[in-house]
Formats: sequence, C-alpha cells, structure tokens
Amino acid sequence: MERTLVVDDSPTIRRMVMASLREVCLGGFLEAASGLEACEKLALSPVSLIVLDLNMPDMHGLELLAFVRRHPALKSLPVIVLTTRADQESRGAAAAAGASLYLTKPFTPQHLAEQARGLLEAKP
Repeated sequence: MERTLVVDDSPTIRRMVMASLREVCLGGFLEAASGLEACEKLALSPVSLIVLDLNMPDMHGLELLAFVRRHPALKSLPVIVLTTRADQESRGAAAAAGASLYLTKPFTPQHLAEQARGLLEAKP
C-alpha cells in the first residue's frame, strides 16, 4: 500500500492533515516542508495521493504541481491543493495546473477525509 505525501511548511498543518487522513490513507505518510523536499521524496518512494500547500518557501505549490503533471510516473496521481488562498484566481490557476481538488484552510477533518477517500476510490 502506497503512502500519502503531505507537503506544507507548517508542521502543525502536516500533523492535522495526517490525523485527518489516518483512516483513509492506510499506507502511511511522507512529509515534506517544501516543494524541493517533496520532489526528493517523490523520487525515492511511490505515493498514492499528494496534499500540498501553495505557499512554500523554496518552490510554489503550483510549480510542484506542474512537476508532478509533467512526470510520466506521477502525472495521474490525485493531488489535493490545501491552501489559505480562497480567491478565484488561485483556484483557476490550480485547476489549470492539474489539481484534482482545491480546498481552503481552515478545513474540517471529516471533509478532507471524505474528499481524499473519493479521489483514492476513483483512482484507476
């Protein structure tokens, strides 16, 4: 069973996401505090789902999303963008970059878990 990669520069948010998805993502979790760290983790370990923030220190979440969508082995992975940015421009940019789902913080654990479960069940 593959893991879920949680990418956010806030350790608190990463812990909240992992606690929310514990019953959905049974393969466990990988954590990354930046986009570059996420790229390194993706090169070393297969994942079944990515939850990522947009605002990160060294690589914007949309750049990471573009990297995932260009990579032949990763391009079909479900990606949830979880961000504080609620504006339509950010939503549109994430959709254009290939986000599977766009959620805003604060989030409820139940909603995040339901959305993640739906994406994982729909995965080919």
